[in-house]
Amino acid sequence: MGTAMALTLVIGNKNYSSWSLRPWIAMKVAGIPFAEEVISLDATDFHERVRKISGTGKVPALADGETHVWESLAILEYLAEKYPQARLWPAEPPARAHARSIAAEMHAGFTPLRRHYPMNVWRPMKRREPVAEVLDHVRRIDTMWTDCRTRFGEGGPFLFGAFGAADAMYAPVVSRFRTYEVDVSPVARAYMAAVMALPAWAAWYAAALQEPWVLPSDEVDWPTVLRV
Repeated sequence: MGTAMALTLVIGNKNYSSWSLRPWIAMKVAGIPFAEEVISLDATDFHERVRKISGTGKVPALADGETHVWESLAILEYLAEKYPQARLWPAEPPARAHARSIAAEMHAGFTPLRRHYPMNVWRPMKRREPVAEVLDHVRRIDTMWTDCRTRFGEGGPFLFGAFGAADAMYAPVVSRFRTYEVDVSPVARAYMAAVMALPAWAAWYAAALQEPWVLPSDEVDWPTVLRV
């Protein structure tokens, strides 16, 4: 394998694997070349195959030769160091500190929101009412996005102007809010539109629609599987 494709990213189903979307979309938007290996989350040998790179047996996992990186946020940090020209974090220290804080907040929290609104790309847009705890999370994310756009978003349509690691961390939330028709403010809605207009977004979306695997645990309408 030549140096141009030295990186391999192991990911789960594009329809369901929110964690996998994060480094994938960051690398695509930044123009970082990589090979991808998709393994369905319900594959019988899933953990065995993923553990070759990730000790947790979870995706995403990045192999850069003998260097193995797992956890989406750690992968983004590794890429930011290896490819400084990609500018995955904002250049200015205050903006960079803020971006790292909200990225870590996403990585560590919002579990009720994740469970209530599992990522499901092929599900037609159809509202699912949020419970109280989830509504709190929606409001927090809306406030966060609006704050970033207002304070740091002058240079482009994303959280810190140009697309970066913080946007990659929230890309699955954009997908969830779209799928379940979650109400957000006009600023947040415009931000979502910018993310969904990315060619990388369209490529992920198209690939997800072609996948054969159905995971009942991520289908909120089960036993019905709604597909566009």
